[in-house]
Amino acid sequence: MSTVKHLQQIMGPDIQDIADPLQDVVEQALAVASHSGASSAEVDASLSQGSSLTVRLGEIETIEHNRDKSLSLTVFFGKKSGSASTSDMTADGIRDTVEAACSIAKLTAEDDCGGLADADRMATEFPELDLWYPWNPDADTARDLALECEEVARQAGDAISNSEGATVSSHEGVGIYANTHGFNGIRYGSRHSLSCSVIASDGDAMERDYWYSMARDRSEMQSAEDVGRIAGQRTLDRLGSRKIATCQTPVIYEAQVAGSLLSHLISAISGGALYRKSSFLLDHKGKKIFPEHINISENPHIPKALGSAVFDNEGVATKQRPIVKDGVLMDYALSSYSARKLGLQTTGNAGGVHNLMIEHGDKDLPALLKQMGTGLLVTELIGFGINNVTGDYSRGAAGFWVANGEIQYPVSEVTVAGNLLDMFRSFVEVGDDLDKRGNIITGSILLEQITVAGE
Repeated sequence: MSTVKHLQQIMGPDIQDIADPLQDVVEQALAVASHSGASSAEVDASLSQGSSLTVRLGEIETIEHNRDKSLSLTVFFGKKSGSASTSDMTADGIRDTVEAACSIAKLTAEDDCGGLADADRMATEFPELDLWYPWNPDADTARDLALECEEVARQAGDAISNSEGATVSSHEGVGIYANTHGFNGIRYGSRHSLSCSVIASDGDAMERDYWYSMARDRSEMQSAEDVGRIAGQRTLDRLGSRKIATCQTPVIYEAQVAGSLLSHLISAISGGALYRKSSFLLDHKGKKIFPEHINISENPHIPKALGSAVFDNEGVATKQRPIVKDGVLMDYALSSYSARKLGLQTTGNAGGVHNLMIEHGDKDLPALLKQMGTGLLVTELIGFGINNVTGDYSRGAAGFWVANGEIQYPVSEVTVAGNLLDMFRSFVEVGDDLDKRGNIITGSILLEQITVAGE
């Protein structure tokens, strides 16, 4: 049984109604490509829909609905390739798109590293990951949720003076990837969110902050009241921000910004950066880059997780694997193309990693503050001053100064700076306050010491 039919049985008739026409499209596209003389080909067809409604100051500001469809394909003539895409899934549209890809292929240079992923790397098992929870709230439902969320935030304190709005969004999509190896796999998923951002004033000074909740299953999102309350309180907590003197100090990255540190790790071990020799972690596989107690892994088969996937963008099976073990870099993140450029094997990461997780301890954020004693708690990062070649790191930041394990006052207009390799080596502790609202799952991270540039 093909993965498409298998998942149709699991997910029910709504998925089947969507998948059946997509199945016809990918089969037609591959047939036309073969008839056109292509030695191999791959095709990806998808359908998605979503909505977004934003309120601001108690009034609807925007309502958006979208329904998208796309077909993209790549054809190979030996070592030459060409790609084309369209939103026209009629027979004529498919034929024209294949012809366009074939015409491009004839004009391109040969590339020894091109081609489909190896046939023996295709996914053959398709565990149910529980990713499909359509919601599709009507405008009245979305409006009421957004209004409640914003109202709670605006009522958090007298200092709340303005609002950037509250937004309810819902998205779902189904896609099929197939290639001439005979692989034919369906991917599907839903994603829903509720967010709110407000502004507080104290004289001429103004501060803003926000909060959001995101999940595949709408029932697992935080309530509108909770999102609004947290957004309002976080904004109020930032009033009275000060600058601090430039110093070397311990720093805690709050969970919702700590994931950015791990995203820099993934950028540095991605195949494109490695084969272009533009990574500060070039030739670091097998070397210690974190303290011994740090373990980081890819976990693509977590039910309901936002980064879960059975196969990558090339149909290669995903698998749980260590990225960093006992502080040592164990593996890279490679697609088939980048792997061939490096003389290695794909790691199933065409399109990125899936559920990157760092092993955490048993301390919550207050306990981490106690452990740090004195230093900076970073709750927001601004700008993007990262040099992936050297690892040099410099970003604007805001947060709170901590002394004797307790928050003393808010801090703004500072810069946290260092070298990423040095920062990785200074990881002291990972909290258990896990942020699961994305593809990187981490708690707050305590760093032994970095530079904080202020006054």
